[in-house]
Amino acid sequence: MTTDANTTAQETGKEPIHPDHDVVRIPLRHMPGVVAVSIYMMILAGVDVVYVVQHRIDALYLILSAFFFAAALGLLLLLRWAWALSLAAVALLSALFLREYFFNQNWAALEQGLINLVIFLYLVKTDLRNKLR
Repeated sequence: MTTDANTTAQETGKEPIHPDHDVVRIPLRHMPGVVAVSIYMMILAGVDVVYVVQHRIDALYLILSAFFFAAALGLLLLLRWAWALSLAAVALLSALFLREYFFNQNWAALEQGLINLVIFLYLVKTDLRNKLR
């Protein structure tokens, strides 16, 4: 009995891992929420840069600014890794801002935490995740 390296899915009875047909992708203009999240991530990156220049926060936060910017550009290209990076960013920011509200009763932190929570809930939707590459 010999094994052939060129076996196909029909011979083994299993579905191929990577189908030959192309998946139809929805254009970015049909997903305004993704564009809004990308703009929000770019604003976060810009705010971090301004705060570093004003010496409000440490220069180490420029790394977060680079991640925010990369996540924003990746979301505009509909990449799945950018979705995961954005999801992690807004989840952590939501927790950070809500913690700030509960300990210091800062209403601005409550607003920012709730905004991040809404963005998180939007990014978690399965139909959005299925549209990404």
